[in-house]
Parts: sequence; C-alpha cells; structure tokens
Amino acid sequence: MHTFITATVAELGRQVRTRAGLVLGHQRDASGVLTFKGIPYAAPPIGPLRWRAPQPPAPWNDVRDATTFGAGCLSALENDQRPGARSEDCLYLNVWTAAKQADEKRPVMVWIHGGGFQFGSSANPATDGGLLAAKGVVVVSFNYRLGIFGFLAHPDLDLEAQSGNYGLQDQLAALRWVKTNIADFGGDPDNVTVFGNSAGAMAIGILMASPLAHGLFHKAIGESGAFWDGRHGPLQGVEEARMRGLAFARQQGNASIAALRATPAEQLNAAAPWSFRTNPVVTAFTPSVDHYVVPDVPALRFLRGEQMHIPLLAGWNAAEEVPFVSQSLPDQSAQAFRAAAEEMFGKDRLADFLKAYPADTDAQAKASAAALTGDYVVGEQCWQWLRLHRGSSLAPVYGYLFNYTSPYTPVASHVTEVPFVFGTLTPQQVIGCATPPAEADRALAQTIMSYWVNFARHGDPNGAGLSSWPAYDEKDVVQILGTAIEARPNPQAVRFRFLGSFRENGILPMRWRDVP
Repeated sequence: MHTFITATVAELGRQVRTRAGLVLGHQRDASGVLTFKGIPYAAPPIGPLRWRAPQPPAPWNDVRDATTFGAGCLSALENDQRPGARSEDCLYLNVWTAAKQADEKRPVMVWIHGGGFQFGSSANPATDGGLLAAKGVVVVSFNYRLGIFGFLAHPDLDLEAQSGNYGLQDQLAALRWVKTNIADFGGDPDNVTVFGNSAGAMAIGILMASPLAHGLFHKAIGESGAFWDGRHGPLQGVEEARMRGLAFARQQGNASIAALRATPAEQLNAAAPWSFRTNPVVTAFTPSVDHYVVPDVPALRFLRGEQMHIPLLAGWNAAEEVPFVSQSLPDQSAQAFRAAAEEMFGKDRLADFLKAYPADTDAQAKASAAALTGDYVVGEQCWQWLRLHRGSSLAPVYGYLFNYTSPYTPVASHVTEVPFVFGTLTPQQVIGCATPPAEADRALAQTIMSYWVNFARHGDPNGAGLSSWPAYDEKDVVQILGTAIEARPNPQAVRFRFLGSFRENGILPMRWRDVP
C-alpha cells in the first residue's frame, strides 16, 4: 500500500519572507487585502553610494516592521507642502495583496509615481493600492531618487560608471525586486504591468526603449506622458547633462565629487530647487540619453522598432495644460500669440498652425494657447507613443482620452484621472477642488479600475459589463473615458498632426528649447 503525501502551500499571512529577510505587514482589511509598507528594495543611497547605481539591501535577521511607509525621496520642488517624511535614504516599496496563498500567481501592477522627476512619493493617499488589490491583482509602488540625487551627470562620475540616470536605475532595481520576490506575496513575476502618470508614464516610455528593462515587465499603461519630450524638444543628450552637472559643481565652489558626496543632503537639495514656473527639462536635473540606461532618444528607438514589443495602453486628459500655464506661449492678445507661434513654428507654417489653433480674437487665442500647452507638454507625445508602438510592434495597443467632469472633478486636468484609477477618489488637489465624490464618480472609478485590471491580466482592457474598447489602429479611434464611455475618433487629431509634423525621425526640434 502506497502512502501519498500532498504538499500544502502555507496560507499567506502578514509575515512574508523576502530574499533579504522577513517582513511583517498589516492584518487583512475588510476586503481581505494585506498591506506591506516601507520594504527596502536597495541599500540607502547615502555617503559613498550617493550617485551610484542602487545596491542590494543588506539582509536583516529579525522580523522587519512593514506597517509604515518609508521616507519619500528629497523633493526638488520649491516649498513642497506635501505631507510625509523625506530623506536621502528613501529606496522603499509597498505591496498590497489579497492572495490567500503564495502560489496564486496573481497579475502584478507596479505603479511609478509622477512629479517631473523632481517631487512625489509612493505614500500619496490617492495611489493607495488596496482597492485595486481587492480586484485580484498584486499592487506595488515605490520611491526613486529625484532631482539632483537622481539625475546628476558629471565627467568625474563617468570615471566610476555612466552617470546621470540614477533615478531610472532605481526603477529598474525595484522591478528586479518584484521579479525576485513578488511570488512570495501571491504575485506572478511573469505577468507584471507597469503603470504610471506624468513623469511616471514618461519613465515607462523610456524604460520600454531601454535594453536594461527587457524581461522586467510585460505590459505597460501610460497616463499623460510618454517620452519626456515636447515643448523643450527631445530628451537632453549626455553632453548637455554633463554641462549642467559641471555648472552646479562650479556654483558650489568648484567642488569635487568627493566634496559633493560629503555635503549634507539637505544643503545640496536646497542648492538645486525647481518650481512650476520653469520647464524641468531645461532647468532641472532630469533623465538624459546616457547611452547606458537610455541608448538613444526614446521616440527614435520606437520608430526603429527597438523598444520592448509588449501590450500598451496609453492616453491623455482633455485639459492637460492646467499645471503648466507658465510654459504657454504669450496669450495676452491674439497678435502676441500669433507672433510667438510664428517664432516657434516658422512663418511658412503659420497658416497651418492657425487652422489647428485659431486666434481670430483675444479670447480664441487664449483658449488655443491653453490647448497648445497641454498638447506640447503631454498630449502629442502620448499620441505618438500609440502610433509608433503600433507601427513598429505587433503587440496590441489601446488609446484613451479622459475628459470626465463632475462637481468632484470640474476640469479634466493633468493628474485628475489618478484617483479614479486607484478608486481612492481623494480630493482633486491639482485643481483646488475639495468637493466630495458622488455616485457617478464612484461608478466611473469602478469602470476604469476594471479596464486597467483586465489589461493587467490579459493585455486587453475589455471584459464583461464594460463598453467595448477597440484596439488602436490607423483610424485613430480612442476610448473616451468621460460622462459617456465610448470609442470615438481622436478629437485632437488635427492639433496633434500639426505638432507631429515637426518631428524628424521621431525627434522634435532642439531649437524649440531656445524659444522664450
């Protein structure tokens, strides 16, 4: 007689073993979601590790408390009023899972926060992953180095390793942590979707074009961002990034890298501030074409088919311009707007410009200036992302336009879709609105969450009970996420085609950087 012993998988509880040690998270909430916060995915990037590639975290022997967020990375935003502790020691991540057992292999969704590569953290109440996790995915969010700590390039640093994109290398390290550890939280390391907003979406577009990211994620969702190009032209080159680093060192008394590494973090951070009054691409420490993480201008990599050939869902909001009005062309009068447009786009293209952005009256010019700002800061590059990926990859592509408004969200501004994606429906601070959500807002959140989770599962947002979302093709049809949810031809196509006509081999003109 044979005796068969069946191995049983231990029930997933609040104590989980990662490769570095045990972590203890929160008890399951009413929806059955376990939450783990503040797990180190890399060693603190301090002292000699400042401006070096992220290193593995040191293992620990005791059970590590994972019930509070780790400190956010230092913010370069002037007078940043966002709550929460900040520190140079900030490379922490968070996990939400409703898995009952560790072998469930649930789809994984990894959130990359926005903030112009200058501010933001994974502790934002709007991006709490609990409600998404309750829908059957494992959600991960993390911090990454920002501003001068994340993106300083300097010739002396190049003697150690290619310098500049430490923040992007942090993102890669977090994704490697997911690949190595997420199965112990009930996630599937072979079904990882990255999703992000603004600079988070731009990071995703950049990573899709990076050979170093291959195999670390399998689907991508980009909300209001794509390549970190637009009004400023293309992504900065490594020489420009080095010149910026050298100029900063000169400002610090011709400081050496050793001296800069010895300078207190808060002092360095205060010496490299950024505000919304200026474009971060030309006035702050941001990603560059370093020929290591970023081999070439990302849009060009997509044009040549050198990106990751994975399913992509991407889109933009109807009023992206709201936080970026300081980057608008002069709009105090129709004449001033037309003159600025002629300087930027050329006299021979002014007639075409005015068909896309009419300026017959001062009021019309003001409206066109706002539309143009949203288009060249965010919208057109998202549209290009869809078109280029569809044209050079056989992977499915889905596009959307978020134009929903309600008393809770009176303007479909940049970032306003985020509380719907997570279902948190926190106050819409970017537009200064504190009106609480109503039933229609909650219904839209459920719809968007379902689309996003379906895409994470299968690479297709469609599912039972949802309005059909067609794949993006040459007809330029996008899913309208608004009061009505329906597929329609892209209403901004004429404007985007005009701006896109200035791309040569996928690259926008560098001369735009010099237009006031």
